[in-house]
Amino acid sequence: MTAPKIRSELRFILNGQDVSLRDVAPDQTLLAWLRLSKLLKGTKEGCAEGDCGACTVLVGRLTPSGSLVYEGVNACIRFMGSLDGCHVVTVEHVAARDGKLHPVQQAMVDYHGSQCGFCTPGFVISLYALWMQTPNPTDQQIETALQGNLCRCTGYEPILRAARAISSYGGTEKDPLLVERDAMIARLKALKDGARVEIGQGKSRLIVPADVDDFAAVLEASPAATVVAGSTDVGLWVTKHMRDISPVVFIAGLDGLKSISIEGDTVTIGAGVTYTEALKTLSELVPALGPFIERIGGQQVRNMGTIGGNIANGSPIGDTPPALIALNATLTLRKGTERRTIRLEDYFIAYGKQDRQPGEFVEAVHVPAPAAGEKFAVYKVTKRRDEDITATLGAFRLALAADGTVTGITIAYGGMAATPKRALTVEKALLGQKWTEATVEAAMEKYAEDYTPLTDMRATAEYRALVAKNLLLRFYTETTSGAATAQVSRYEAA
Repeated sequence: MTAPKIRSELRFILNGQDVSLRDVAPDQTLLAWLRLSKLLKGTKEGCAEGDCGACTVLVGRLTPSGSLVYEGVNACIRFMGSLDGCHVVTVEHVAARDGKLHPVQQAMVDYHGSQCGFCTPGFVISLYALWMQTPNPTDQQIETALQGNLCRCTGYEPILRAARAISSYGGTEKDPLLVERDAMIARLKALKDGARVEIGQGKSRLIVPADVDDFAAVLEASPAATVVAGSTDVGLWVTKHMRDISPVVFIAGLDGLKSISIEGDTVTIGAGVTYTEALKTLSELVPALGPFIERIGGQQVRNMGTIGGNIANGSPIGDTPPALIALNATLTLRKGTERRTIRLEDYFIAYGKQDRQPGEFVEAVHVPAPAAGEKFAVYKVTKRRDEDITATLGAFRLALAADGTVTGITIAYGGMAATPKRALTVEKALLGQKWTEATVEAAMEKYAEDYTPLTDMRATAEYRALVAKNLLLRFYTETTSGAATAQVSRYEAA
């Protein structure tokens, strides 16, 4: 492979201006740069961990097909190194050049969607992103778009009223970001020169590989480097734990890790595919994954976080591994030009330890659909329903014979052990037995042999142990009653 040329500056567009930066720290956040270097104070710091949405900005990026998509992201945990070739839009750029308020802003004013105003810019940006894609959204679409934006003043109802009214102030056809889209696509394409970006010296380096092959070469040469895709975890290592993550390799912009393909009943998802990008395909393949993915973080987190990163990080409370383990997913791992494929459940060895060699990375995950007649469900238990970290998460796949005998059962949990882990003893107690309440209740007593959960800020060990048992009972009830999945919904309740 021919080594790519090296470029020693980041290039992106801020609002309407080209930006070239040569002095960028590997752990510098977009929020800090906007406020301290550019004095754009509309973007606020609230939580510094991607929860409150006060720092929300739009990031426009070219897709592998060459189209341009704008998404709301959390600037507080978005690193500068991930912005090469992107268009960053802050709240200062939303109003018209003559000062006339944007329809989103005018609706927020007229419907009293702001009180103290601290969170308002973030709400404006999130609603702007929704409005560009869905000019006349449903209430559910509005609330999903605002999962990652918190407000302590309004009670949200004025904001919802404003969101419903945006299109009455003007259509998307006159919106500057849409009118100027072709010109912006041309500008962003001009920034793509096929070069590797390297800034800094020695350990304090920032690297943006030219492509996936270049990434493989970079990581093989620097196996101790921190690999950053969506930064929804790594961002907190910096903002909350003050960890030194240098050198850093940024891979969010690598088209070669963005592919989604289907062969037979198996979907292959590149490690750089975000939750937002994977949602449609995965929910069509496995319908239960749709509402599940929509509970992972807020919209900003789903726009940044990647399936591959969630797996590679190895967290015992990562949301996707238990569900993917229950679906018998496999991983492709790559080091240099060599690849190997392993079962996902074998990837997790111990707390903080995965079956990944130095210089090796997760390249893709392969997810088979349940076989015809199989039943699958995944349940996430949290303190609050939306935008919360898992306390306990259970995933279940079941195959039954015609007489109701269990011919196949896979049960996997997160939050119950040092890694995402199967309940092998419980599975053994169910396999070959009739799928009855008595069988399930007997198997529930075997959970203590599979798991010894911990007590932490999210749940006690006793709570987790009880919930894990009850999730199996819930799965039994839903697979035998013929009723729809139990789900609290204020839309249905109304």
